[in-house]
Amino acid sequence: MKRRAFYLTLLIAIITTVALSGCGSTASSGGAVDLKIMVGGLAKQIYLPNELAQRLGYFKAEGLNVTLIDEASGQSSEDEVIAGQVDAGSGAYNHTIQLQAAGKNMEEVVQLGAAPGEAEVVSTKAAATIHSVADLKGKNLGITELGSGTQTLTEALLAHAGVPLDSVHWVPVGAGDTFIAALQQGKIDAGMTTEPTISRVISGNLGSVLVDLRTPSATQQGLGGNYPFICVFMKNDYVNSHKDVVQKLVNAYVKTLKYIQSHTAEQIADQMPQDYYAGNKALYVQALQNQLQMFSPDGKMSSDGPQTVLNVLELVTPDLKSKNIDLSKTFTNEFADNAS
Repeated sequence: MKRRAFYLTLLIAIITTVALSGCGSTASSGGAVDLKIMVGGLAKQIYLPNELAQRLGYFKAEGLNVTLIDEASGQSSEDEVIAGQVDAGSGAYNHTIQLQAAGKNMEEVVQLGAAPGEAEVVSTKAAATIHSVADLKGKNLGITELGSGTQTLTEALLAHAGVPLDSVHWVPVGAGDTFIAALQQGKIDAGMTTEPTISRVISGNLGSVLVDLRTPSATQQGLGGNYPFICVFMKNDYVNSHKDVVQKLVNAYVKTLKYIQSHTAEQIADQMPQDYYAGNKALYVQALQNQLQMFSPDGKMSSDGPQTVLNVLELVTPDLKSKNIDLSKTFTNEFADNAS
């Protein structure tokens, strides 16, 4: 009888473990909900709210045990979310529209960036022949990864300038040290990148800014409207079945965005890991100060943002016009509204 009871208890334990392992998010032994979030470059300033929320303890305060996974670009984050390998991703909002066109459903649950926070920089070596976007024709252009938000932004600039998209050569070079090395070695003539890489390029006299998309006002001039960029996205079915978890996650991010609005660039930088400074904290702080306007003040999607992004995508991908995109399914302000 005792042996039967022992085996019955063991069987129940095994079944419980298997059931929990199949869930997208699970409760840890301390009662906190475990979440995995893949970020398209933790050291990039456009993704700063992710690490800052972790450092400030805002995830834990909401009862979440968040693991941030660093990847080269938002493209990787998108793929892993759809595959169910992570619960959420932090990348460019445009991925949600592109996925819907491919018959897959993912939505933005909190908007981190009101502007791309990117810039097209030109190598000093190529500066003599590149004075405008039109001059990028035939050039080697650096992006973080094929299919990434940096490629989409570059394509938009090229399309506006009447440059055929197949007349340039795309070179995936990542960001930070690998981007800078590509400039120095002449592998790319120009490229789309973020801070603090932009400021490192300029301070080292390795290149200059051709098109600036680091603030909302500059972005409106460059792309013709508000262009929401970095966000946190999740699969639609996950959001619908885990609203309590999503609300806690968004609460933490909105609180982080409000921290950014109420603190100086230096105070924010003090919270970040020292290796993010790339050996020059003063330059990191200055770069952050120059683009603090990039961050959303409340985590909400702007009313005109989704349409501007769709317009840009249709410009660079004409086939998208036949897909009947439902923008209302690519984002939600429900959780940010509740957090506010």
